[in-house]
Amino acid sequence: MKPLGRALVDYIAGDNEAALMLRREDGEKSSFPIAIFFREAGALSLEKVALENCRGRVLDIGAGTGIHSLYLQNQGFDVCALDISPEACEIMRKSGIKEVFCGSPYEYQGEPFDTLLLMGRSIGNVETLAGLDDFLADARRLVKHGGQIILNSADVRITDNPQYLAYHEFARRIGRYIGEIRIYLEYRGVKGPVFGYLHVDPGTLAEHAKVAGWSCDILFEGEEGNYLAALTRENIA
Repeated sequence: MKPLGRALVDYIAGDNEAALMLRREDGEKSSFPIAIFFREAGALSLEKVALENCRGRVLDIGAGTGIHSLYLQNQGFDVCALDISPEACEIMRKSGIKEVFCGSPYEYQGEPFDTLLLMGRSIGNVETLAGLDDFLADARRLVKHGGQIILNSADVRITDNPQYLAYHEFARRIGRYIGEIRIYLEYRGVKGPVFGYLHVDPGTLAEHAKVAGWSCDILFEGEEGNYLAALTRENIA
C-alpha cells in the first residue's frame, strides 16, 4: 500500500493531479485519480443505498480516507473506521473520525458490530475465493447475532472487452476463478508488490456465504456488473 499512501499524502499537500496506477499481470493498466478518495459520500446511487441500509454500530473495513465513516458519524452512528494504510488512518483522524483502527479486520479484537461496511470493493482484498471463505468465517466474531455485512463487488463476466475476455480464458486454463486477478500499484516510480484481488459475482458470493452461515440479498445492481449485497448472519450449529 506504499504507493497509495504516498499518493494520499501528495494530494493532501495540494497535488490535485495525483493519480494511482493499477497494473494487472496481463499488462492491462488503469489510472485512478486520488481525488476519488475524497469525494462526497453517498453521491453514487450504489453508495447511497449502502449507507441507507447501515444500522447500529458500524465497522467500516477498508475505510480509506473515511468518507463513509465520517458521513455515518455525522448521522449519529457509532462508527469504527479500519484501514491498513497508516497514511489513510492519519487522514481519518485529522478529519475528525472518533475511532480509527490501523490494521486488518483479523487483528481487530473489540466488541462485535451490527454492520460491517466494505465499500470501494474492499471485499476484493481477500484476494481469492479461499480468502473469501476465511473472511466470512472470521467475520462472524465481528458481527452480532442478526448483524450484517454490506459490500459491493463486480460480476466480471458482464463484458465484451476482448482483453478482459482473454484474461478470463487465461484464468480458466490455469484453474483460477475468473474474478481472481493479480495486480500491483504504482505511483511516480514507486511500485508495490504483486498481490491478489477478488471480484466475486453475486451467485458465487451467495454460495460461499451460505456455507459460512450467511444469507445473501442483492440490494442494488448497476452498470458493468457492479452490485451491492447484504449478508445477514444466521445461527448455525
